Amino acid sequence: MRSSAVRSRIRSTLALAESSDFSEDLHRIFKELEELPGADPLVGECAPPLDLRETDEALEITMDLPGVAASSIRIVARGGALLIAGRKAPRQWQGDASFHLLERAYGRFARTLRLPAPCDVSRARAVLRGGELRVTVPRVTERRGRVIPVRVDAPEG
Repeated sequence: MRSSAVRSRIRSTLALAESSDFSEDLHRIFKELEELPGADPLVGECAPPLDLRETDEALEITMDLPGVAASSIRIVARGGALLIAGRKAPRQWQGDASFHLLERAYGRFARTLRLPAPCDVSRARAVLRGGELRVTVPRVTERRGRVIPVRVDAPEG
């Protein structure tokens, strides 16, 4: 497959789902995260990068979340789409200092993506390790083209 074809397929796969699909969930998640012990209200928003990889067995989503606690991440699936939302708290600095450059984003984040293959989201697993979130969603085996015998009964009479 040519690289431009791969790029366009990836772009279309990662296009944001209709916001109404998850609007209630997102509102509830952000409210819940703001109520965590020690959580300050966040005004900023960020968009952590992610990769979506498809294998024969699963879809694998990898998202960069350095400095984010597992308790600050929520994942919700609905209608063939996956929502990953959370909050990245600003770094706390000690003493007096002046910033000359400040590029690392913090705040609330929400990434929505359509799953490009049939999956069993009830068996999805997520692991946060070393600032990287890995979500594995097992694929459902293709059922089209499979021969399914149907029993025919002939009632007597």
